[in-house]
Amino acid sequence: MKTSSVYKVLMTLVLLFGFSLNGNAQFLKKLGKKAEKAAERTIERRVENETAKKTDQALDSILEPGSGGKQAPKAPKTTGGQSDSGNNTGTGQNSGSTSNPSSKTIEVYSKFDYVPGDKLMFFDDFAFDFVGDFPSKWNTNGGGEVVTLGDSPEKWLELISGYALYYIPDVPQLPEEYTVEFDLMAVGIDNKTSSNAILRVDLSDDDKFKDGSNFVHARISACQYAPIGITMSNRINNKREIYSVVKADLRDEFQGRPHISIAVNKQRFRLWVNEEKHIDIPRIVPTGAALTTLKFHMNGFRDGIERLFISNLKVAEGGVDLRRKLISEGKVSTNGILFDSGSANIQPQSMGIIRQISQVLKQETSMNLKIVGHTDADGSNESNLSLSQKRAQAVKEALVSVYGISSDRLSSEGKGESEPVGDNSTTDGKAQNRRVEFIKQ
Repeated sequence: MKTSSVYKVLMTLVLLFGFSLNGNAQFLKKLGKKAEKAAERTIERRVENETAKKTDQALDSILEPGSGGKQAPKAPKTTGGQSDSGNNTGTGQNSGSTSNPSSKTIEVYSKFDYVPGDKLMFFDDFAFDFVGDFPSKWNTNGGGEVVTLGDSPEKWLELISGYALYYIPDVPQLPEEYTVEFDLMAVGIDNKTSSNAILRVDLSDDDKFKDGSNFVHARISACQYAPIGITMSNRINNKREIYSVVKADLRDEFQGRPHISIAVNKQRFRLWVNEEKHIDIPRIVPTGAALTTLKFHMNGFRDGIERLFISNLKVAEGGVDLRRKLISEGKVSTNGILFDSGSANIQPQSMGIIRQISQVLKQETSMNLKIVGHTDADGSNESNLSLSQKRAQAVKEALVSVYGISSDRLSSEGKGESEPVGDNSTTDGKAQNRRVEFIKQ
């Protein structure tokens, strides 16, 4: 009896989804060939997922009467309607936070030499996007949606593997010197994850969905059964100059929450994963060509099993040597020193800037510095003033405890939200206002 019932349920499901596919076929006739293929893949995935889910429920109710077709949940659900491992540890972006990429301490990052740009060009943590929508500041020729992971309110863009490219139209042209940062989260990767499972980061002179005549590609592998490394390639005036694989073992990083940092200084390209620098190529970026677009492309991940999410994307002009500026001008301001949300805990990846300041103080032994903290306008005036004072003091203490600078040479002050340099009604403006100044005394 049970076998017969199972057969009837399965036949009913096949007929139901057959009618669904016939309706979709009529719709697909109206689409172009490329869009048709993409839509077919999407429909197939959804039908497979729905069929599997309904079949499991039917089988459970027949083979295990009283279960109601419910299965024990294997993972927390994303708000976007899919399941996930829920290993997110982010704290969000309020008051200048970018979530800590790992549990490593400031001491581990004390030799981290990445310095983010100091003129914000673009920032997005999807705070103003609705879950389930594609983010309003991005563009794609494929798909993707904003989701939350587990019980955290932090939002992520889920990328689609295989055919989709993603870029940000609001960054019209990349300057000669700039930095790019973002957080990644991978779910479902294991020892079967392909060596071709990569996230490709593109700098291109094509402002749509092609490679372009001039580009730089960095392919970051999520493979778990072997250290595949990072593949770097470029094209200059339609001619490939560099194609090489740089050794890097990123398996542990992809089991957590890797923070990717990229610095472009004219022809030079450097890339860090968390605190470790893996790429430093002095002549790979094309010169004389306007690299207009930052793009992302995900490929080689198993559909429905391996998933990749991105958040906290920041593009900033600069990233130059702050040491020379401090010596020559006597003052530098940076929004690259990040803190945990609502606190004065310095995020470890910010230590590159503090390290450069310490190098100036060690070289210029007669120099004293005042450290000034600033916040955005979220919260009350009193709480922001207190927070800015604590953050300035935290930077002072890092210079003393980590780099051995005498406390007598340093003073700290907080100004809260009283001196904004950006519009506090926008995400970008708030990020500009959350900053730390170093002023020669």
